[in-house]
Amino acid sequence: MSDMPKQKLPYVNRHVNRHGKVYWFFRARHGERIRLPGDYGSSEWRAAYDAALAGISVGKPPQVRASRGTLRWLVEHWKRSSDWSQTSFATRRQRDNILQHVLEKSGDRAVEEITDDAIRAGREKRKETPAAANNFLKTMRALFRWAKEEKLVDTDPAKDVKFIKVKTKGFPPWSMDDIAAYRARWDVGTRERLALELLINTGMRRSDMVCVGRQHVRDQIIYIPAHKNNVELYIPILPRLSEALAAGPLGDMSFFSSQYGRPMTKESFGNAFKRWCREAGIKSKSAHGIRKLAATIVAENGGSEQELQALFGWTTNTMSAVYTREANRKRQALQAAFKMLQEMERKEDEIPHLLPTPLGKLPTP
Repeated sequence: MSDMPKQKLPYVNRHVNRHGKVYWFFRARHGERIRLPGDYGSSEWRAAYDAALAGISVGKPPQVRASRGTLRWLVEHWKRSSDWSQTSFATRRQRDNILQHVLEKSGDRAVEEITDDAIRAGREKRKETPAAANNFLKTMRALFRWAKEEKLVDTDPAKDVKFIKVKTKGFPPWSMDDIAAYRARWDVGTRERLALELLINTGMRRSDMVCVGRQHVRDQIIYIPAHKNNVELYIPILPRLSEALAAGPLGDMSFFSSQYGRPMTKESFGNAFKRWCREAGIKSKSAHGIRKLAATIVAENGGSEQELQALFGWTTNTMSAVYTREANRKRQALQAAFKMLQEMERKEDEIPHLLPTPLGKLPTP
């Protein structure tokens, strides 16, 4: 796989210094020239490229000079801090979108005016979409927790504001019948089928699945840092995935690519995958539901919490415990039912079988 030519991505420029060292830069149109760190195609390089590409695709908000002590001033300081830069690109982008709307309304307010009532009002404004309301609150909590540690505020107004309770189990998981239906619709050798096999045979998140490529494979094992938390993943290439990769079609920088051979964002892929699911008769399910199915399969086949954490890139047992607990409950319920059946059969053997009285000879009451 490694000897295949690499396709040059849009807006990427190569520079070789007088010592022969190669550097890569990103520059869109007449925009800022951005250095891309690491080797071409590495996870570090790709993360920087995706960040630069996202900057031109969503457009940059107009620069507004922030007055000292305002909410806008506080946010600008946060974005220059290590607390901001050490989070994943996806988290920064989500927070950036939320903060952009917040600053449009309240950017010039003094930080002291941002009370717990103001945070609560922002949450309630978004209550019709609980997930958005809770994401807003998570962002405010992260901002003011950092500001408190840096002694830029005296109190944290978001700390005691509660999340909206969401009565949902999240993304609906797929079943093996869904997998069979999808495979029946999309043959090996199609992009649609390749997407499924990458998801179900690795259990990766969309953000990792759209990035993984030849450069991450050694001895039939995928080595890639998880995009969400930078945890190193070690995933063997299973037979079904090996068959799909051999049939293609493959991109240059990543196994999965657009129909034009270019890498896709996780959002673009997610939208396309939902469309392919509908065409296969699978409705109201998404790519993340396949990850849940993969975790369920591991747990129901005796996988431990530690094994789940290692394969799926979880850093705590919060998620792994959910799957092992459900698998154990199912296993224990089946064992209990079997014991109940055994006892009932034993009792029935002890009871004499009475022949029913003929209908015409019922005893007189």
